[in-house]
Amino acid sequence: MNHMNDLEINASTAGTWTLGDLTVRRIGFGAMRLPQTGEALIPNSVSRDRDQAIGVLRRAVELGVNHIDTAAFYFSPLRSANELINRALAPYPDDLVIATKVGQPRDPSGAWLPHAGPRELRGLVEENLRQLGRDHLDLVNLRIVGTAPVAERFGVLAELRQAGLIRHLGLSNVTPEHLAEAQAIAPVVCVQNMYGIGVRPAQEAFVRHCGELGVAFVPFYALAADGRQAGATGDEHEEVRAVARARGVTPAQVRIAWTLHQGPHVLAIPGTGDPAHLRANIAAGALRLTTTELARLDAVHHGTALSGSEAGSSEPG
Repeated sequence: MNHMNDLEINASTAGTWTLGDLTVRRIGFGAMRLPQTGEALIPNSVSRDRDQAIGVLRRAVELGVNHIDTAAFYFSPLRSANELINRALAPYPDDLVIATKVGQPRDPSGAWLPHAGPRELRGLVEENLRQLGRDHLDLVNLRIVGTAPVAERFGVLAELRQAGLIRHLGLSNVTPEHLAEAQAIAPVVCVQNMYGIGVRPAQEAFVRHCGELGVAFVPFYALAADGRQAGATGDEHEEVRAVARARGVTPAQVRIAWTLHQGPHVLAIPGTGDPAHLRANIAAGALRLTTTELARLDAVHHGTALSGSEAGSSEPG
């Protein structure tokens, strides 16, 4: 039985998966929370202390993280996640994989702009290249809003991949139909969708389908759940708390461990600007849940647990 004090704090404990020809540790780091404290992706957010953000990034890499998820639209009035990554980590370690996403940009004030069409996508890719100080991007996810076909937009990214600006392609916030449509154009190495304990249990078939195809599944908001970009609400299901208490770990660590137990192709990208939370998140990669614990957590996931205020939790809107 793993307890908090027994867990090794290194991303290597979670094992590895491949994104195309790139090998990443299954527990990575999401950069959405870095540019600000409090809620992300809103105008007038409170910018995070620069040195703290840079310190967290460097510590993540020291603790074995070699997969960082970012986007040019992760910014606050004074901070940009991409530029913080560049400042903290360049020249980049040879094994570091930086995944970014394009699709719906924000204007300089932080307001969301319309979804980028084919003509705008190249500019968004070049913006990420410039901010990160790279001559190519390891992985670019096309972020989708809605259910419209993706072929034309994904085709633009496929052309940039052929031109050498992008190494691998993925999809974010998509349906199985989007994945099939994109795969007919170019290889897809990962799918990023909202998923976690009690969050969109209907995604399970898609999670398994990705595994059958050898496509990584990368859940976002796996810790925050309904809190989304505002972060975890602290209103945790009693069954999750009970498993955490019994193991001497935090509910967040239980959520990360459950995520990693959903299949060898499932990657975790918890994000934080807090050094202590970073250590705890990475330590969760070593937490091995028992069959009984997984059954209890699965009951929460499916809304069939008998106790706790969130037992009926369903897919968010």
